[in-house]
Amino acid sequence: MHEIKKIIDNNNLVDFKRSGKMNFKRKLLFILISFSIIIPFNAFAYSKYLIPGGENIGIKVSTTGAYVVGFYKVNNEEIAKKAGFMIGDRIVSINDEKVDNVLELVKKITSEDDFLNLSVGVIRNNELKTINLNLTRDSKGGYKTGLYVKDSITGIGTLTFIDPDTKTFGALGHEIADASSDVIFEVNDGNVFQSTVTSVTRSSVGKPGEKNAKLNNKLVYGTIDKNLETGIFGKFKRKINDLEKLEVAEISEVKIGNAEIITVLDGNKKEHYKIEILSIDKNNPTKNFLIKIVDDRLLNKTGGIVKGMSGSPIIQNGKIIGAITHTLVDNPKKGYGISIIKMLESIE
Repeated sequence: MHEIKKIIDNNNLVDFKRSGKMNFKRKLLFILISFSIIIPFNAFAYSKYLIPGGENIGIKVSTTGAYVVGFYKVNNEEIAKKAGFMIGDRIVSINDEKVDNVLELVKKITSEDDFLNLSVGVIRNNELKTINLNLTRDSKGGYKTGLYVKDSITGIGTLTFIDPDTKTFGALGHEIADASSDVIFEVNDGNVFQSTVTSVTRSSVGKPGEKNAKLNNKLVYGTIDKNLETGIFGKFKRKINDLEKLEVAEISEVKIGNAEIITVLDGNKKEHYKIEILSIDKNNPTKNFLIKIVDDRLLNKTGGIVKGMSGSPIIQNGKIIGAITHTLVDNPKKGYGISIIKMLESIE
């Protein structure tokens, strides 16, 4: 999070969660149709078989411009909010000159020595708007805008699948959003890369745990081109082993009862853990399965579902059926999963 002034704080606060739907009030965390002349048929853009993931991955996405993720008071007044800015506005220009990132934004603001009033171009709800912002000088000669902004997010998650035919990958099962503001990033550039789990902070009632990992952004696995409600998607760049592929299961094939997930809890070792499907909701856009962790090995190490497990593929009867997406804050042994079909349909 960055406060715009002469000295810039480059620290990033990172998390992955569903926008506006992962808070303690709701007790959830995150953590082509073609028709022939005679008979209609489905011509899907994805394969009938996928390679299941389970690998822990580092994730970084960047946007064009800078998102407004918060406000601070200047002389006891929220000058940016009063000017008309809103959380989620993406700043793309200053005085009609394009800015591509936070650094360019700061340079532009601090170079306007003769102007304390700026014309700021923002994208809001896919529309360009102009907001006039009056700057304030501090005692050291710096400029105060009243804005916190961010242009990138870095974190970890789990790879869900790779399509062996198209080399498209999917991960997380939910979108990437800023932890402090729930702003969903429009991806201009992004990568998934190697991530090694070093430890796990256990979950407990009311306190979700998390995987802790060492990131290696030099070992890139793929590029991200979509950040959607159903996950992040892109092209896998490394060699794949299609001997591991599994058949895709329709939601109608999923049964209440035993299943398993694939995830990493130590280093880079993928392991299978037992779960149960408790209920099925075919119509929910993202929360299609209510699940429960029943594997003592996982429970002893994590206490339940933890942040970083989002995207862990769910397998039942030898088919890939979906991915873990949420945990219940008041009962971390339980959580939700998204159907693999929902993920695949969103990228057709």
